[in-house]
Amino acid sequence: MQATRSRVRTAALTAGRAFVLSFASIAGSTALFVLSVLSLAFVPLGVGLVTTPWVLEAVRAHANRRRLLAAAWSGVRIPVPYRPFPKDLRTGLTGRVERSTLLLKDPATWRDLRWLLTDMTAGYVLLVLTFALMVYPLEGLVLAAGLWRVFEDSAYWYGFVPVDSQLTGLAAAALGIAVFHVGLWAAEPLLRAHFVLARSALAPAQGELAQRIDRLTETRHEAVDTAASELRRIERDLHDGAQARLVAMGMNLGTIEALVEKDPAQAKKLLAMARTSSAEALAELRDLVRGIHPPVLAERGLGDAVRALALRMPVPSEVTVELSGRAGAPVESAAYFAVSEVLTNAVKHAGADRMWVDVHHAEGMLRISVTDDGRGGAAVTDGSGLRGIERRLGTFDGVLAVSSPAGGPTMVTMEIPCALS
Repeated sequence: MQATRSRVRTAALTAGRAFVLSFASIAGSTALFVLSVLSLAFVPLGVGLVTTPWVLEAVRAHANRRRLLAAAWSGVRIPVPYRPFPKDLRTGLTGRVERSTLLLKDPATWRDLRWLLTDMTAGYVLLVLTFALMVYPLEGLVLAAGLWRVFEDSAYWYGFVPVDSQLTGLAAAALGIAVFHVGLWAAEPLLRAHFVLARSALAPAQGELAQRIDRLTETRHEAVDTAASELRRIERDLHDGAQARLVAMGMNLGTIEALVEKDPAQAKKLLAMARTSSAEALAELRDLVRGIHPPVLAERGLGDAVRALALRMPVPSEVTVELSGRAGAPVESAAYFAVSEVLTNAVKHAGADRMWVDVHHAEGMLRISVTDDGRGGAAVTDGSGLRGIERRLGTFDGVLAVSSPAGGPTMVTMEIPCALS
């Protein structure tokens, strides 16, 4: 009995949700679809370039609300595959035109419009069916209770039952009870089917997912190659640097041991040389460790590590950091060395007099922009440092964008999807 009452409450709640959601489907989706079509139709006239961002952003907000409800009510996860807007997007009329262009180039925009059409037709039918199976049985009970008398002269059809007497009214009630029991078991699957239908329209196609998998596979292989190359560099630096100095220092100490009684003055000179060699070996080891993972990055986080990096640059650098927490250690390391590479390139090749670094986190993205007032002309080409940075970021599904017109300035923007602790 308790299980039956629980099922009735669950089905009634599901029917109520479907009833409320049906208005969003038939009214909200229809209105947004019409506005979208009109706005896109006016794009050739120029008016649509101004109105399209507002309309499509409203469509995205409408779709995101449905994503939240799908996850909360039926456990259906619908991905959010929208491309992020660049940080340096201009404002005003020019910015609206750029935003329209970016929106129209995003495949997710056209999936949203396809979903609106699906939602106001098949999606709406599923919602109506969900709550109708729970509400329609009430009419059969009301007919059996006496409403059949209104239809004594002309039969009233309840489903496939013609109601014109008490007996047929009872038959209508029996049919209503049967429909009610169907509704008890079908309400949740029907609402879930509505959300699954939304997912089929909003989620990226298999072809896009396949391309994404290929890209991630490629960046994984590049990451493995980069790691192997880094290990070889560390081995070479140890062999040619600190190891050679330590060997020389050991030989000096052996000579000192032999001379300490015979020629104390010469032994003292060799001790000074050994002390200098040990200091140099220690400095090289510290540099090597800093190149693997800077201590300030592990202890203080990305913001302070970038500030410390900027202080070591020969060119004045201004750093702005807005981070509410810390990203994962691999992400912080990748971001730090990417910034280091960009700053080093600016110092070596751009002839910059000043540099600016902005680090912040928004909308699930770690965004870093490095700007310099140098000569410009930077490009992402095979063999360049920027190409290496792009591969490094690609390991984390990150992206690199470069704006570097001839004569400057140069802006390098990096984005890595991540969450902060």
